[in-house]
Amino acid sequence: MFKDNSKIINFIVEWLNDYCVQNSVDGFVVGVSGGIDSALTSTLCSMTKKPVLCIQMPIHQSKNEITRSTNHVKWLEKNFTNVSSVEDNLSSVFDEFVKSKSDVKNLSTYPNEKKQLAFANTRSRFRMLNLYFHATSNNYIVAGTGNKVEDFGVGFYTKYGDGGVDISPIADLMKSEVRSLAKFLKINSEIILAKPTDGLWDDTRTDEEQIGANYDELEWAMNEIERGKKHTDFEGRKKEVVEILTRFNSQNKHKMIPIPICKIPERLKN
Repeated sequence: MFKDNSKIINFIVEWLNDYCVQNSVDGFVVGVSGGIDSALTSTLCSMTKKPVLCIQMPIHQSKNEITRSTNHVKWLEKNFTNVSSVEDNLSSVFDEFVKSKSDVKNLSTYPNEKKQLAFANTRSRFRMLNLYFHATSNNYIVAGTGNKVEDFGVGFYTKYGDGGVDISPIADLMKSEVRSLAKFLKINSEIILAKPTDGLWDDTRTDEEQIGANYDELEWAMNEIERGKKHTDFEGRKKEVVEILTRFNSQNKHKMIPIPICKIPERLKN
């Protein structure tokens, strides 16, 4: 935990402002989901005093998620005059996409689990397209909402979906640090207390249910691995959590590294 939350907040806000000046952009676009990460990101962007466009993009979203995101947007607009918002319901767009795949040859032979994951990732990629539409139209940039555990621990995000952003203001913050800053900024408690979910499925499954460990456990495991510990150094649940983190990190490593480029040797060029 930080000794002084205000110093961290001021540093991020200044960093955001500097980026805009250096890159001649006018403001920020943030996708708000009703989760704590997007709530903190949108608040930090709002504190720059530059225009911030908050976008809600439900795709068959649960009522609770929509209520939380709506209440957060109202809170932002009440406290910051530079904030505006729009709701783009993408449910019908997604439904048309799913419907179009019903005629694809051999789709029925695809493994069902993989097919459902592909549809879930498609939701995230539709949202990315929509964010960039608004960003490009206004000379804004898309601010990412991923935290350190998601982005560099388990890789729990969609490549070219919520991973498709211009800047990542909270990607060096552990989940506990995100919660600490959110409490300090007095972000709505309903958001702080809500169980994290990616909102990409028709049910209400949480991140913990998908991963097999909660963020406090994953954060602990990341810290232990950074200290050079391995799963063999632990027993019971601790060993299990380290193995979960290691497995997800390995599976999703392709998201965390630059796109591989096939470099042609000079000897073949001449």
